[in-house]
Amino acid sequence: MYLQKLSLVNFKNLTQHVFDFKEKINCFVGNNGVGKTNVLDAIYYLSFAKSYFNSVAVQNIKHGEEFFMLEGTYELEDREEVILCSLKKGQKKVVKRNGKSYEKFSDHIGKLPLVIISPADRDLIVEGSDTRRKFIDSVISQQNQHYLKTLIAYNKTLVQRNALLKFFAANRTFDAVNLEVYNQQLIQYGNSIHKERKAFLEIFIPIFNERYQTISEGKEIVNLVYKSQLLDTEFPALLEDSLPKDKVLQYTSAGVHKDDLVFEIGEYPIKKFGSQGQQKSYLIALKLAQFDFIKEQSKQVPILLLDDIFDKLDENRVTQLISLVNNDEFGQLFITDTHAERTEAVVKRINKSYKMFEL
Repeated sequence: MYLQKLSLVNFKNLTQHVFDFKEKINCFVGNNGVGKTNVLDAIYYLSFAKSYFNSVAVQNIKHGEEFFMLEGTYELEDREEVILCSLKKGQKKVVKRNGKSYEKFSDHIGKLPLVIISPADRDLIVEGSDTRRKFIDSVISQQNQHYLKTLIAYNKTLVQRNALLKFFAANRTFDAVNLEVYNQQLIQYGNSIHKERKAFLEIFIPIFNERYQTISEGKEIVNLVYKSQLLDTEFPALLEDSLPKDKVLQYTSAGVHKDDLVFEIGEYPIKKFGSQGQQKSYLIALKLAQFDFIKEQSKQVPILLLDDIFDKLDENRVTQLISLVNNDEFGQLFITDTHAERTEAVVKRINKSYKMFEL
């Protein structure tokens, strides 16, 4: 699978562009602020029907314009696939595959597997547990539609249960029977999500460790640790025990929506004890493990986006990364960098067909 052509109109700071891509390596070079990352985000959008960097859809429309449009032409198993994403102010987003609109955007997830490595990934280390849960969910969802639908159902039920708790507080009332309806749904969906996350991490963590050992040349020991309230307590007991607290807080304080992934280096949190280079290597290993997992599960080679990847990495770690990309396990690659000469020198060493785009 690879992206042959990208057309975009009024996406972020880009007015109108058409790109014809090479099957292997495509590089976007230019000064900061010209829109290199926005081109990668457009490619990401075609796979996920949303931006990687801005979750508010309307904010992806160029300032002063009324709409944006993205169209990608893919070579997929010897056939051509055309994906169109568009949004007009005041209207619903449209996502079409070969001219046919999706009723649910979630049905599109996983059709065009993709992994992005970006400086924004640092949020996985420095931000709260919500960011790391979303990472787990995005990896599993790309190859497991049932998981994605269960997750959507869980989150919908969670919103409804929280609204009921707020209603109880506002009206100084309580209805255990009504609340139990939502409890049973949360338990059903939550247990399924917990089971899938555990199974996923049992496969994923060894892949991640192997990737990090390669990048760091075996000099550092790292680990991922899954934290979940359900590891120690059954979900029904969790909801029962947390009910007094939930009544006061007016939201659900226990469940799989509180899960977290702890990033460790030498048994210490990498957020506090990892250098900038170690943190960057950690995130790259995390994303390459995501690539490996999706490739194995989907039997398709994901598109790989490398945004400003050489920033903050020492030369030795860059060399290790390039040696990984230099084998045939990778498919189509998109790279952004501010230094055209540096980028071209690197991709020449990879011995694959490449194309440079100066923005």
